[in-house]
Amino acid sequence: MLNIAITGASGLVGKSLCHELVLRKFNVSAFTRGSHNLLENVQYHMIVDIENGINWDAMLDKVDVIVHLAARVHVMQDTAKNPLQDFLAVNLHGTVNLAQAAAKAGVKRFVFVSSIKVNGEFTENQPFSESDIPQPQDAYAISKWEAEKALRKIEKETGMQVVIVRPPLVYGAGVKANFASLLKVVNKKWPLPLASVQAKRSLIYVGNLVDAVIVCALNPKAAGQTYLVSDGEAVSMPQLIKKMALSLNKPSYILPFPVSTMRLLAKAIGKLASVDRLTQSLVIDSSKIRQELDWKPPFTMDQGLKVTADWYKKSLESGRL
Repeated sequence: MLNIAITGASGLVGKSLCHELVLRKFNVSAFTRGSHNLLENVQYHMIVDIENGINWDAMLDKVDVIVHLAARVHVMQDTAKNPLQDFLAVNLHGTVNLAQAAAKAGVKRFVFVSSIKVNGEFTENQPFSESDIPQPQDAYAISKWEAEKALRKIEKETGMQVVIVRPPLVYGAGVKANFASLLKVVNKKWPLPLASVQAKRSLIYVGNLVDAVIVCALNPKAAGQTYLVSDGEAVSMPQLIKKMALSLNKPSYILPFPVSTMRLLAKAIGKLASVDRLTQSLVIDSSKIRQELDWKPPFTMDQGLKVTADWYKKSLESGRL
């Protein structure tokens, strides 16, 4: 039985991945930033600052596969004095330190969960694919792309297999940030002026991402590859709101409003980037992983949204939100 180590194990994806690996009877080691004992049959290690040159040697003994999820995540309003430096410290240098230690310890495969933002911010005439020339725009995306390049170099020098996965926005039970805010607005039945937004976006339910990551960790054909993953269904904002409302058993109120006017107003108050994420397309072609690894999402978007909505309602009832 393979020994699989997970960094960032207490996050949205990490918790789900650990849970699924335990169900599938793998030996799991989990690395977290705090003291966690979330699951039985998981060996937890507390890692406070991944960027500070951690000595991984003793913790990687007998590990066959690492799934590296830990990262400084993208934030809309970054207040750091030097955001790129801070992102690189964790997402590049922390990743390189771990990968070099993994190769030295004899780890066979390193699965790196990157970001679709490496491809760029928006799509226009065609979906993003693995053959695109990367066009990272912000500090977070640049740090992920630099990490990808560094991992390929380590792979070439050491022979440790590297698999890179680039997901879009991930949702599921425990989701935070903008997706959680949209759930709140829809649940409160507030009208949203988004009926005129026709741009579509790809998303991925955490259960689908976890399944894809496991396939990438196990399938021999994945070695050395980069894969873009999604639910396989791109939706416009009005479509997503309607699906959310249905999952929450609430009506949806979506009003027409010119997108051009919306962008002008947003620019005037310094919120254009936020509005762009609502009004511009980001569509993924995930056919490569489907064809090469015979992978397909085990959950539909509707099923994923229902699980997310049920978690949200229970959290409200219990006072956790």
